[in-house]
Amino acid sequence: MRIILVTGSGGAGRTTVAAATALAEARAGRRVLLVSEDVEPLPAQDGLRVLRPRPAGDFRREFLALQARSSTALDLLGAVPFEEAELTELPGSRPFALLRALRDAAEGDHELAVVDLPPLAEALALLALPEQLRRYLRRLLPPERQAARALRPMLAQLAGVPMPAQWLYETTGRWETELAAVQAVVEAPTTSVRLVLEPGPAAVRALRTARLGLALQRLPLDSVVANRLLPAGSEDPWLAGLTAQQHRHLAELRTASDTAGASGAAGHGGTVGRVDELPHLGRDPRGPEDLVLLAPARRPAAAPDPVPAWTVEDRREEDGVLVWHIGLPGAVKEELSLVRRGDELLLTVGPFRRNVPLPAALRRCTVTGAGLVEGDLRVRFTPDPGLWPRTP
Repeated sequence: MRIILVTGSGGAGRTTVAAATALAEARAGRRVLLVSEDVEPLPAQDGLRVLRPRPAGDFRREFLALQARSSTALDLLGAVPFEEAELTELPGSRPFALLRALRDAAEGDHELAVVDLPPLAEALALLALPEQLRRYLRRLLPPERQAARALRPMLAQLAGVPMPAQWLYETTGRWETELAAVQAVVEAPTTSVRLVLEPGPAAVRALRTARLGLALQRLPLDSVVANRLLPAGSEDPWLAGLTAQQHRHLAELRTASDTAGASGAAGHGGTVGRVDELPHLGRDPRGPEDLVLLAPARRPAAAPDPVPAWTVEDRREEDGVLVWHIGLPGAVKEELSLVRRGDELLLTVGPFRRNVPLPAALRRCTVTGAGLVEGDLRVRFTPDPGLWPRTP
């Protein structure tokens, strides 16, 4: 099943494009699920279903479930439990509701799921969240410690402090299962991102930011949608001037997209399959009439290009090193930083950061240098001579 994640600049029309994409695919005879919190009512269409995340209801359900599992401890403390009617949504609950909706979208019987994500920076942080939280959970409550649960009373006496209760491990295990399911959806080869931009001075910069963030998360960018284009051929000089400016920015966007495709073909990063153009219709872009006009302009969802692999090149026969190639299209040296932390590489690219686990072949090696060549980060490792003897 294909999953298309739609994001882009604020105000560029992400929700409109997501809804139009879903509507067009349903009209083509596919079973489609549209996941969106903000979409307006759509024209009735066979094969199209809409799932609206409900952060407030999701928060109340999770809080009450946690309260029920902690009821014994709360009773001992004399705490008065909350009732559902008095619970209000807390800041930060929306991303988790959207992640659960993303997980649910992958479990249905539809052929395509189109997910309306927040603006670009927020969307990239959201997509990185499952892996980050799983890493935190593993550090704070390592799974292997659960094997010693039968010894907890004795260990508590020896240590003189209470050991974590079983309910805490059970809750952590449940979160780990849910986060792993969401991460599997994000990292699936059939999941791709569609970027919606309004051609303007910031469009190329937004494309570069998206390429960097998506490359770091190993997500393919299947297309860029240039939305809200003004009509050409206007006799009004002011409108004609705006149109000319917009088309100059559109040409820059096409050039940047072609550059991304060329670097991807060389194995240095993600590709951009195409730039689609959608007109500015001059009415509320969330209205169903606009979606009816937009939908036929959408081409069928093509399979995304694969993300080039992060590969380890063996140079032991030449100069005694291993080189890890990490594709980071658009990266520049001044915005790049990497630090070795145990079996992880803390990689910072511009505003993005990720803890990348080292491949097994590099964990007993020492980092000896790094360089950036046309979007290809090359990290050099020197193997342990005892493990990797060089050929005389």
